[in-house]
Amino acid sequence: MSRLKMGVSVEKLRLANPFRISGHVFDGRNAVIVTLDDGEHVGRGEATGVYYIGDDLEQMLAALANARSAIEAGPSRADLRAILPAGGARNAVDAALWELESKRTGRPVWALAGLDAPRPLRTTFTVGADEPARMAAEAVAYRGANSIKVKLTGELDLDIARVDAIRAARPDVWLGVDANQGFSVGDLDRLVAAMVAANVALIEQPLARGREADLDGYDAPIPLAADESALTLADVAGLKGRFDVFNIKLDKCGGLTEALMIAAAAREAELGVMVGCMVCSSLGAAPGFVVGQLCDLVDLDGPIFLKQDRTPGVVYRDGTVWCDEAVWGVKAAVAA
Repeated sequence: MSRLKMGVSVEKLRLANPFRISGHVFDGRNAVIVTLDDGEHVGRGEATGVYYIGDDLEQMLAALANARSAIEAGPSRADLRAILPAGGARNAVDAALWELESKRTGRPVWALAGLDAPRPLRTTFTVGADEPARMAAEAVAYRGANSIKVKLTGELDLDIARVDAIRAARPDVWLGVDANQGFSVGDLDRLVAAMVAANVALIEQPLARGREADLDGYDAPIPLAADESALTLADVAGLKGRFDVFNIKLDKCGGLTEALMIAAAAREAELGVMVGCMVCSSLGAAPGFVVGQLCDLVDLDGPIFLKQDRTPGVVYRDGTVWCDEAVWGVKAAVAA
């Protein structure tokens, strides 16, 4: 690849309303926007980092500054994995490289990745932690949703009340819960029993990162998904026998290139595959939509929480998410 000029800017992605999860309340996130310009085409990528491992704005900007010369030398996406560690900075550059190649070749990103033409994906819509009645009302407000994910906080009695209220209000939907590391192993039996009673189909990250061994020998009747415990390709091997699903997020693993590798490795390890996102605009969600074509579960609702998304943006309709190539990359050529 020829030499490139890298642009780096920062945008504040503001949420329309504060969003609460276990241990944190978010009103938005700082996003790093990377552009790679070859003099004719420009590729773009967005990242907000990984808050629970210190991958913040300062760290992402420092990583990009330190790697500028290597990035501007025009590396391949495979080379990039050796230039930058997994995290937001690499995700933004990786996305820009994918889009740059898409524009140079006139081929959409999904085709470059060797995938079939994309289809709309059924996605979860997330209800942030709040009082049970308010959460139930929010679940009802997601009229078109057929999959809902509920944020828990580790307050066991309150969390059970939250889920019960949402299930009563929306008996029709697939329901998953996300604990964001909020519980200890001593809480699991009661938590799982309550989730079985509420017909919950997935429990995401019940225990703290670093406590994965606490799940050795634990036979849950509901699939357990690893999020904070599953960052990169290197984490796949350690999940078997503890978790059932690997939740891929591009800021965690460092971009679509590694995400596609994780999806393949997780399948080989007989794990389910999920794709999620953190606070992001449609530009940040677009690469996730590509790997989502390979996933069992999709959680790409990040842009709906923003005060203002990008235009054009992803489209939510009838419980699905659709990302047109106009958002990122180029459209497939139409045969004559």
